[in-house]
Parts: sequence; structure tokens; C-alpha cells
Amino acid sequence: MSNLLYTIAVILVIFWAIGFFAYSAGSIIHILLVIAIVAVLLRLIQGKSL
Repeated sequence: MSNLLYTIAVILVIFWAIGFFAYSAGSIIHILLVIAIVAVLLRLIQGKSL
């Protein structure tokens, strides 16, 4: 489960970077970034290192 969260977080950050640098797609890109950060924080709070 935690490996899945980390994978999802990485994928969301990559999509955010592509969307941010390619063109501005509105607030959905930033929402994806926030979701990725939350997933990483949940992993850290659970006590597992990246």
C-alpha cells in the first residue's frame, strides 16, 4: 500500500511538471500537486522513509 502511494505521488508530480511547463491548464494541475504532496506526507507520518 505504501509503495502504491509513493508511485502515485511520483506520477502526479510528473504530470504536474509536464502541465506546468507545457501550458497552464488551470487549477487542476495544482490540485494534482497537492494530492501528491499529501500522499508523500502520509507516507512519512506512517513512519516509512522515502
